[in-house]
Amino acid sequence: MPAMQATLQYFSERLRSASSNATPVRLRGGGSKDFYGQALQGEVLDTRAYRGILSYEPSELVITVRAGTPMVDVQAALAEKGQCLPFEPPQFGASTVGGMVASGLAGPARASVGTVRDFVLGLRMLNGQGQDLTFGGQVMKNVAGYDVSRLLAGSLGQLGLITEVSLKVLPVAPGEATLRCAGVAQAQALELLNQWGAQPLPLNASAWVRDDSLEPAQDCLFVRLRGAVAAVESAVLKMTAQVQALGARVTRLEMAQAVADWHASGEHTLPFFTAPAAPDLCLWRLSLPQTAPALDMTSLDIQDRVYIEWHGAQRWLWARASQAGALRALAHKLGGHAVLFRTSRLHGDADKAVGVFSALDAVQQRIQDQLKKQFDPAGILNPGRI
Repeated sequence: MPAMQATLQYFSERLRSASSNATPVRLRGGGSKDFYGQALQGEVLDTRAYRGILSYEPSELVITVRAGTPMVDVQAALAEKGQCLPFEPPQFGASTVGGMVASGLAGPARASVGTVRDFVLGLRMLNGQGQDLTFGGQVMKNVAGYDVSRLLAGSLGQLGLITEVSLKVLPVAPGEATLRCAGVAQAQALELLNQWGAQPLPLNASAWVRDDSLEPAQDCLFVRLRGAVAAVESAVLKMTAQVQALGARVTRLEMAQAVADWHASGEHTLPFFTAPAAPDLCLWRLSLPQTAPALDMTSLDIQDRVYIEWHGAQRWLWARASQAGALRALAHKLGGHAVLFRTSRLHGDADKAVGVFSALDAVQQRIQDQLKKQFDPAGILNPGRI
């Protein structure tokens, strides 16, 4: 029996045995997302032995990969052909393809290009009983009925062990530019982004933060443009003029610096993410409508520092776990929700007692419970992770 087939058989037998004995199993690739979600439970089933690129057709913009394959291998293969995963999945370490899909996380370009599930064409998986199932395929518009392959994106391994996945890829854009707009207040930045979002501009990514690297420190809006060279250059002139009309200073960043900065944004290695003001602060992610106004946190006893991405739709801030109720009420009032993304250095997993994710309503919870029951009747896969 070939090595990869033997590995797949081993996974199936492990899951069948665990299901019959009601033994919790923790599906794990590189472990780079272990921090995300509720506290980990179960015996580890390491997927990294099941690895390798099964097929890659650059002309068809499709790559099919085993789930244990390191993301760096996939990205290297795509880069060699001038292609990429445009949603820029963060790795946070030694990430695997299966973990990338299961976590459902996306990087700076998510608001413009879509998220992980938008690029999943099909996948192969083992359910909680060790049954080998295949959904979708390797082309768009190949699904009749419910698209189960995309359902697995963001499921954190609670519905099954992803073994193989086919992903849509895209060519790297020929034109790119990053503008740093210094002296733009948060409310001004959100207004600009809303205006630009309604125009035919090649706006690919944005970020607003107080930049302490400048002297003096200033509020800065960063925008990345990607697309045809002529479209990018035209947008640079138009957007620069609009920002300068507000009295702000616009600088076009060198490509090497811009690439490094956007990578640091996605991987959370910027100073905002690595240096909380106190050891008991947790990193919170607020998912809001892009049109939501600047946050008023004065009544919440939260430090007035925020990092805004996705043209206003994703806002990061540092707060204590005990402030979960107030944060979630604020997010709900604005039409969104709040997630405890990373626990504090001081308390660790104890912070998760407040709940990592916002509670679902009764209908959503019933749907989620029924899906879990269908794919994992014994409830052994990553129990309690969501």
